[in-house]
Amino acid sequence: MKSYYRYIALALSVALSCCLIACEKKKQGEVVVTEQEFVLRQDKESSYTIDARGKIKNIGEVDVKNVVVTGYCRSCDDLMIPGRWFVSRDVEKMPHQKDIISYITAGNEESFSFKEIAFYPLTADREAPELPEELEAVIESFETVEK
Repeated sequence: MKSYYRYIALALSVALSCCLIACEKKKQGEVVVTEQEFVLRQDKESSYTIDARGKIKNIGEVDVKNVVVTGYCRSCDDLMIPGRWFVSRDVEKMPHQKDIISYITAGNEESFSFKEIAFYPLTADREAPELPEELEAVIESFETVEK
């Protein structure tokens, strides 16, 4: 009878071990913007635009890949009016309006840059604009590398 209990105890131990291994939490990548700088650039005689550059860091436990970084002007209008910053909210970002970083190992930092976050058509006085408020670089997506 004692050996019967040993087999039951062994079977329960194996089942419990399998459950614990299956329930183990997967490690996730986590990426944050650590530096961001916005630059005013006159792109045509009659308009300005904003470009961005900065750094992102993988603060997660595992490597990440295909990190997409872009920028937003939350305070800009969505109508083109001379003398006011505007953005096209309903249009997908063009390749030059985002940066895709192919790979970042855990704990490392990479640089990004992209162009044309927002546009400013000049008024008749042709006065250069100030940068708008509420500019931000945003990590749109990334993939966690499975090891």
